[in-house]
Amino acid sequence: MGKIIAIANQKGGVGKTTTSINLSASLAEKGKKILVIDADPQGNTTSGFGIDKNSLDNTIYELILGECSIHDCVIKDVLKRVAILPSNVNLAAAEIELIGVEKKEFILKNEVDWIKDQYDFIIIDCPPSLNILTINALTTADSVLVPIQCEYYALEGLSQLIHTVNLVKERLNPELEMEGVVFTMFDSRTNLSNQVVENVKNHLNQNVYKTMIPRNIRLAEAPSYGKPISVYDPKSTGAEAYMKLAAEVIKHNK
Repeated sequence: MGKIIAIANQKGGVGKTTTSINLSASLAEKGKKILVIDADPQGNTTSGFGIDKNSLDNTIYELILGECSIHDCVIKDVLKRVAILPSNVNLAAAEIELIGVEKKEFILKNEVDWIKDQYDFIIIDCPPSLNILTINALTTADSVLVPIQCEYYALEGLSQLIHTVNLVKERLNPELEMEGVVFTMFDSRTNLSNQVVENVKNHLNQNVYKTMIPRNIRLAEAPSYGKPISVYDPKSTGAEAYMKLAAEVIKHNK
């Protein structure tokens, strides 16, 4: 049965999409069958796998509105062993369209339930806000992985996210757990990065992944070529880091 991990942090620019794309691709490299769900209206995870997000007829938006089934909108084999449920800017209207809809927090979960047994891992890229799309992702997920950028304001907003996760656990999804925290944009040469890591470890009683994702130019370039780092530059430090993270995630979920 597929383990469903939501990658969430309401702070933008912390590496959620980078982690969604590259963790998924690295898990697939390790022989796992993966479904990536792009729940962000920016659709960057979709385009990061080389898909023209603006030419799609069926996306997560049509799925949430009940205009298609999950089988209609999953794109298979974007990479070997990787399928994607894509997104584009239309999804931004979902919040308004769902006003007054019964049990709207469970729409995604009810659809994913049909196919989750077909995958080893399902990775959900959440939008950088705590809206109905994020709630849908958290209601669907088994656990939440939080990317944290190694910068001064790293902890800001994290307590809010943990509060939201706890609320969802209490009211909507009692099975939801914190998968843990992964540090992104780590620069070992700066005291700040090391201080942030220590700070978070001291303040959080969460699983903190040993693997830290470095600042890496090749990692930043890869999405513009529509490729995960494991395809774009498999020998880069970014690719090596995500392969290590994938190994940790597999071990953690045995």
